[in-house]
Amino acid sequence: SAYRLCTMRKLPSVLARTLTSGISGSPVLPDMSEVRNRLRDIVGASTNWRDHVQAMQERKALHTLLAKRQEDLPPRRMKDSYLEVILPLGSQPEIREKYLNVYNSVRFGRILEDLDSLGVLICYTHTKQEMQPRSPLSIVTALVDKINLCKKIIYPDCDIKFTGNVSWVGKTSMEVKMHMLQLHDGDYSPVLGATFVMVARDPENKRPAFVNPLIPESPEEEEIFKQGELNKLRRIDFSTASLLKMAPTAEERNIVHDIFLNTLDTRQGEEGTVSFRSRKLPPNSVWMEDAKLKGLQICHPQERNIFNRIFGGFLMRKAYELGWATACSYGSSRPFIVSVDDIMFQRPVEVGSLLLLSGQVCYTEKNYIQVRVHSEVYDADTREHQTTNIFHFTFVSENEVPRIVPKTYGGKYPSMLYLDGKRHFAAMMKEI
Repeated sequence: SAYRLCTMRKLPSVLARTLTSGISGSPVLPDMSEVRNRLRDIVGASTNWRDHVQAMQERKALHTLLAKRQEDLPPRRMKDSYLEVILPLGSQPEIREKYLNVYNSVRFGRILEDLDSLGVLICYTHTKQEMQPRSPLSIVTALVDKINLCKKIIYPDCDIKFTGNVSWVGKTSMEVKMHMLQLHDGDYSPVLGATFVMVARDPENKRPAFVNPLIPESPEEEEIFKQGELNKLRRIDFSTASLLKMAPTAEERNIVHDIFLNTLDTRQGEEGTVSFRSRKLPPNSVWMEDAKLKGLQICHPQERNIFNRIFGGFLMRKAYELGWATACSYGSSRPFIVSVDDIMFQRPVEVGSLLLLSGQVCYTEKNYIQVRVHSEVYDADTREHQTTNIFHFTFVSENEVPRIVPKTYGGKYPSMLYLDGKRHFAAMMKEI
């Protein structure tokens, strides 16, 4: 099974620093609504859509607070950005409905939204300037590196706790590690681990901005920081070897050719020859072009983030839900999310955009389904399409699923998508 015990890196107990403290020193953990309120306060975001232009104008004045060099900023420790946040599904039943799915478990798309908000707040905590209530930085999600789950079911009536801190820092980017745990029989047990990469930009979200350096304080923290550096190098290698830049390997070319040979209709035509065009589907298989779903979202002001663009968590939730539906219809049974990886936020989505989502099963193995969701915005005035995100989701189905088969090498449903899906699946299996 893909579900493994999440290894919770135990940082020193002194890390249990929270946003708020209760009476007589007992910590009162903030909830997700408090996280979002804090983010609005830090940025000075408007609560009314009609005021958003003025609010953005006011942020321009914060330019003077930006550091000219990273060396001018005080170094921070991992425990400085450590936060714990509660999602009180058990103790506050009134919030349960928002998180409930038809199977009486928690909607994973909502969890993606919460992780995105928490990751941004952790980065603002790392970069906080003393005596300065508003931050000059625009911190946005650049990449969801990976989310690995170790539980199939997230219960809708038990409290959830999120923990996280900045684990690696570059000049203008920060890696955030987060964990999610759920309360059972008086103890919190691991549900998932997530690694996000955030970038800091100027108040108008136009240019990169420097962030505080990070100083590891123990051998364990040195290891976590080193892993952040390795993650960065792995992403560069994966991108360099992308099928959009380099030809498939010899092994991959053989895989594609084998698929082609297995789908050739060897019955001879009128002239006694086998045709390239004449193809047949092998038993227990599905053509790739028949394993897709599409969706459309109108991006309303309600879904905006603190910078008046569409909230990245909302995009992730919508892409995940389409990906789940794609896997569900393909496997003809309920799929469970195993892993999310390599979600690159290529461009912001403006309020008012038409968001087109396309889910495609691109690789299968036994009862695993690898789904790719392509997200693009459509400008009705110019009739132009622009890609905003590519999402990769690995699901496990209750039963073994048919084999997905690409019909063409190039074309509209190419073997390249199949190979890309296979690569993401292999990387996920290596992780777990």
